[in-house]
This record gives sequence, C-alpha cells and structure tokens, in this order.
Amino acid sequence: MSAAPQKAKPGAEKIDVVVSAVVPVNDLVTRFEFSRRDGNPFPPFSGGAHTVVEMRDGDRVRLNPYSLMSDPGDLSIYAISVRRDDEGRGGSLFMHRNVQVGDEMVITFPVNLFSLDLRARKHVFLAGGIGITPFMSMIAQLQRMNGNWELHYSARSEALGSYVDVLSYKHAGRVHVYYDDQNQAIPLENLLDGQPLGTHVYVCGPSGMIDWVHATAAQAGWPDPHVHSEEFLAPQPGKPFEVRLCKSDKTIMVGENESLLEAIERAGVEAPFLCRGGSCGQCETDVVEADGTFVHRDHWLDDGEKTGGRKIMPCVSRFIGKSLVLDR
Repeated sequence: MSAAPQKAKPGAEKIDVVVSAVVPVNDLVTRFEFSRRDGNPFPPFSGGAHTVVEMRDGDRVRLNPYSLMSDPGDLSIYAISVRRDDEGRGGSLFMHRNVQVGDEMVITFPVNLFSLDLRARKHVFLAGGIGITPFMSMIAQLQRMNGNWELHYSARSEALGSYVDVLSYKHAGRVHVYYDDQNQAIPLENLLDGQPLGTHVYVCGPSGMIDWVHATAAQAGWPDPHVHSEEFLAPQPGKPFEVRLCKSDKTIMVGENESLLEAIERAGVEAPFLCRGGSCGQCETDVVEADGTFVHRDHWLDDGEKTGGRKIMPCVSRFIGKSLVLDR
C-alpha cells in the first residue's frame, strides 16, 4: 500500500523524492531527475506543468517553482532543468552547488498553469533561454498524440542552447534555433502571419520576450485566448517592512531579502500557494488596512485591483509605508 501524500500548505501536496541524476547541460544549466522514495509512479501531469522544489539551506527553507521537462508518458521520473543565477536569491545556486545524486528532497504535486489547448489545429512554441523547459514536455505529449507543432528557440549562443542537439536530431524540420551572438532573431511578424486558422502560440522566456510576443500578436489581430505565456517572477529585495496578521494575531517583519509569503510562513502561519511566482492567484490576500504604497509585481491582479489597494499577492509583491494589516 502506498503512503498517503504529506499535506503541505493548502493547495500544495508534497512528494518525498530522491535525486536520481544530476546532469550538467552547459555552463549555466543543469538537469535534475527525481524518483519517488516509496517506489511508486509519480502523479500524472500534462505538458507545461511545474513543481515547487523544497530546499533546506541551513535554517532557511527555499521553495522554487520549476517546469517539469520530462515525458508525461513516463511517470517513473520527474525532471527539471535549473539555470544558475549568480545574482539571484540563492535557490539556483543551492541546486547547483549542494544537490547530489542520492539526496532526499521534497517536491510538490504538479500544477499546470501553462497547458496545451488541445482544441488547437497547430501549436507554435516560442522559447527564450531556460524557457525551453516546459516545451520539452509539451513536445513529448504532442508526439504521442501525433500533434502538429513547431518550435522557435532563441538562445544567447550555441554553447548555451540547452537541448538544441537532441531537439534538432529528433525533430528535424520542426525545430528552428536563433543565436543572439550571431545576430539571429525569431522572425515573429512573418511567423505569425503565415499560420493556419486555429493555431495557438505559446511563449516562455524573459519578460521582454513575452511582452513582445503578446503585443505583436495583438497588433496582427490574433485572438488573445490563442496566445499563451508563462513567466515565474522571483521576489525582488526591498526595504524591510512590518505587517500585522489580524486573524493570526501576529506582527511580523519582512526582511530585505525575503518575500512577504516567506515571512508569513516563517511566522508559522499557513498561506496557500501553487506557483510562488505571481501567476496562479492561490496566495491572493485581502488587505484590511494600509498606510503606504504597494509594489505589485504579479501577473494575477488586474489594474483596478492593484490601484484599489485592497489585495496583495504576497509571493512577489511588497509594501513601502507605515502600516499594513492583512486578513491572515
């Protein structure tokens, strides 16, 4: 009989895993493969799904979302790829420097905020850098379904083109790669202009690339529901601020290099999450009182909600001011 999953924060069940492979892909990217510690298959997932990896870094727990890049048809492993960020908050550095084969870790059940629309007649994938990872599982899923797709992948250089060799070898004619250092660029306007009706476009990469694709597609008359994107935002540092959690009857200080969500969790207060990157809406929190300015960085709240000052996404957003009271 399989063990019941541990219950983590609401909306994020945990799976105990062991690191089964650590594979350097290039100077910046490493692939990590996991197997279940209980020997059972992993939960099913669809292309574009992500998991949140729990990293115990001394007395600090880091929780970072990563796209699952393994084949959804093979539930014996989950695989992610992590790009090392020397200027980041430390999660990617921890994975690169500390995680070894045989280590026991904890990840969450997969969640998909970037799924394929299977009603589409064709799927066009636009990847930038490490944004290639969700498309690896999407391509594997579509290959099993004999789906119609093509990939346009922009990388900084040939040396940093993660998985270019395997993709080009397995899918000759469907994979198109562009290198920044060779002054190559995705011909987006022409690409969008030549697609059959019913085509959907998916983009994952830097924020500038995502904005460019959405704006160009809108200008070309593409229906908004036919253009999909994913960007997990990392919490940015800022001045410390104090928060009152009225339901929990606690006052906490949010540090310069931690998110509001992390500070709430550090205080022992449960807060739901699914992505921790400003996209899923799960951690949306009502503001009871505020005397100051919100620094909204999420993709979830609309402009009216952001200017209204009655809601905040604690995973990525901050506050500058005298007092903040939350309904937690």
